[in-house]
Amino acid sequence: MSTTIVQYVLLRSDLLKDLGWSIGSLVAQACHASSAVLHLFKDDECTVQYLNDLDNMHKVVLEVPDEESLKKISNKLKENSIDHKLWIEQPENIPTCLALKPYPKEAVKKFVGKFKLYKTTLE
Repeated sequence: MSTTIVQYVLLRSDLLKDLGWSIGSLVAQACHASSAVLHLFKDDECTVQYLNDLDNMHKVVLEVPDEESLKKISNKLKENSIDHKLWIEQPENIPTCLALKPYPKEAVKKFVGKFKLYKTTLE
């Protein structure tokens, strides 16, 4: 039985809904965090496996409501030695997003399972 390796990206929904950021800016935040964590953990076995099959990468973008929630999940991941990158947008110094390094889905689902898929309605 093969294990699915997934990269989870957690993105603040209040940036769009309450703070007026554009969709493009949100996508950029997710890209920054994902790229950074892949670089930081480029030699990790799961990351290498993930990147060796580019046409079949699994990435899941989840919604966190605000900065406090993002910081809480980052701390929880640190406490449990789950490698990730908390992206802090500069020069504003605002935590916007975090990306986990690729992991087998079963290894991290208990940490991210409470979050819903990121959805937005475009007007």
